[in-house]
Amino acid sequence: MTPSRRAAAPAAAATLLLALAACTSTSDAAEAPASQWSDLADSAACADLREAHPDLVGTTQTNAINPHTPGYEVIDPENPDRFMGFDIDLGEAIGACLGFDVDYVAVGFSELIPTVASGQADWIVSNLYATQERAAGGVDFISYSKVFDGVLVAKGNPEGITGIDTSLCGLTVALNKGYVEVPLVEAVAPDCTAAGLAAPEVALFDSSADCVQAILAGRADAYMNDINTVNRFIAEHPDDLDSAETVMLDYEIGIGVLQGEHEFRDAVQAALTVVQDTGLQTELAEKWELDANAVAEPTVLSVG
Repeated sequence: MTPSRRAAAPAAAATLLLALAACTSTSDAAEAPASQWSDLADSAACADLREAHPDLVGTTQTNAINPHTPGYEVIDPENPDRFMGFDIDLGEAIGACLGFDVDYVAVGFSELIPTVASGQADWIVSNLYATQERAAGGVDFISYSKVFDGVLVAKGNPEGITGIDTSLCGLTVALNKGYVEVPLVEAVAPDCTAAGLAAPEVALFDSSADCVQAILAGRADAYMNDINTVNRFIAEHPDDLDSAETVMLDYEIGIGVLQGEHEFRDAVQAALTVVQDTGLQTELAEKWELDANAVAEPTVLSVG
């Protein structure tokens, strides 16, 4: 595991990198900084991308993340000033390919898109499902993974939950603010009413960890998220939690960039394609115990 620094880390390294970039000739702009991703960065494909996007070389791009999703992005338990996970590695690999550094700003899940839209961060690599509604908030998405949702429940699934369906009637579902599952759960209400049952109650929280704690405390009956995330929480609490069902949603996980920043967006898409073509994304998925078969072709979703 190679955790990464927060935005609050000392600025000396970033300052040095910028100073070196300022002294770099145009012909040297294609040279990549040394890093754990040196094999990727030294590839001809990445060198070509740095030549094509010299304005990114030597810069620092701030990633807005919600660091509470095991496997994807969490705070390093051994160092609270660092992050670790699949998305952290993926973002830094893309940065190494394009010649830029990455720092971080941690925000609530519902604040990810507003943080980029307001200029407080440059991109989002944080297990964020790409949807038209979210893109309308001011970002373009570059997809990188398919979505398979799991339904987390108490051990033994005492309520008999079978998915995002009428088995949720009368129950409390814990979800992150801004989750795509919120309207999906709310849409079950008419069917519950037609059956003479109470609609599901949605309890909103700021992080996945809070949702899980609600189930552990008996304040919620279910929680939905990426199946890899659900399985991670079960592994952490094997005596208390179970998976009720896996649901394939019609979404993909995407990297969010500010609308209008087409050069940055297109550069990230091209670098992501290199990462996938080299097999690195699959390797990272295996490293972080995620579904290595969920790789999605890097396509752009934009409403701008």
